[in-house]
Amino acid sequence: MTTSPQVAREIGAMLSGMTPMLADGEFIYCTTTDENIAGRACGGALAWFREKEGVSLILARTLAADFGFACDMPMRRIVLEVFSSLEGVGLTAAVASALSAYGIPCNMVAAYHHDHIFVPSDKAELAMEILTELQQSASACC
Repeated sequence: MTTSPQVAREIGAMLSGMTPMLADGEFIYCTTTDENIAGRACGGALAWFREKEGVSLILARTLAADFGFACDMPMRRIVLEVFSSLEGVGLTAAVASALSAYGIPCNMVAAYHHDHIFVPSDKAELAMEILTELQQSASACC
């Protein structure tokens, strides 16, 4: 029998338990209306979403280049290791606010188990410092 991880629902628990981890590799946000390319690219995509304008993909930089997508805005992925509830309120806002205070744009992807933050590659280390400090501050007050 497997045990489920503790689900964090309150903002204090989500922030104090977020444990940001910088994933390896660089990623590219791209889009296509070509169903053939979309079908082939989706299999290797970290994530994809069908929008009315086309299919949006998050691809490893090398794969994006292989498909001919522009790779001029590489992103790094930071995984928040906390198992936050899909009904939890405030984690995305707190993270985005902390990063925006330093001029760091972020693109959030909420998956079932974890939240994933994509930041420009050249700002990834600073983003990690900011998020680690945010976690430590939340841990100290809660």
